[in-house]
Amino acid sequence: MFYPWKNKVISWLAAFLLLLLMNSGSLQAAERPVILVMGDSLSAAYNLPASAGWVSLLEERLKNQTNWQVVNASISGETTSGGLTRLPGLLRQHQPDLVLLELGANDGLRGLPPKLISNNLEKMLTLSQESGAKVMLIGILLPPNYGPAYLAQFEQTYPNLAKKHQLPLVPFLLEGVADKPSLMQADGLHPTAEAQPIILETVWLELKALLN
Repeated sequence: MFYPWKNKVISWLAAFLLLLLMNSGSLQAAERPVILVMGDSLSAAYNLPASAGWVSLLEERLKNQTNWQVVNASISGETTSGGLTRLPGLLRQHQPDLVLLELGANDGLRGLPPKLISNNLEKMLTLSQESGAKVMLIGILLPPNYGPAYLAQFEQTYPNLAKKHQLPLVPFLLEGVADKPSLMQADGLHPTAEAQPIILETVWLELKALLN
């Protein structure tokens, strides 16, 4: 005997199971903790394939070891003012659990006041913390031709903020790289592809403790 209502029940059950599976997948994706990288060309793999950059290498490492996902919001030429403008929208969109803040190099190369750089970075780390994210600062050093007084003020920006807000700090992103011409591109400012794994290890020394 044919019962039309059976087809309706089967269709309803199939739709219900599909909805459960979709919700389960969305829930799992939502539960994955997020690292947001806010940087400049040093984190945007300038003049390199994106896959060769240290942020992409970090993402690959985390895929194999943890459930963390990485969002790279770095832009070549970015300043602390530009990062501060973009950050609120990125925080709303990605709801990161951890923000890696690597900005200030372009401000320094332009000779902008260290106080301005520090204020912008502080506003960004405060916004990140208020959103519920932890913050790790990543510092940079400038070429020596900017004069000792400016260099001293600039270089203290990152450790001063880290100490004031009790943040983990990578003192110099290009440690072990910047002083080796073979690991720097022709402009003398950007690292080569061969340098990216070294940069990752420099970041990883501080980052690994935060992932637990």
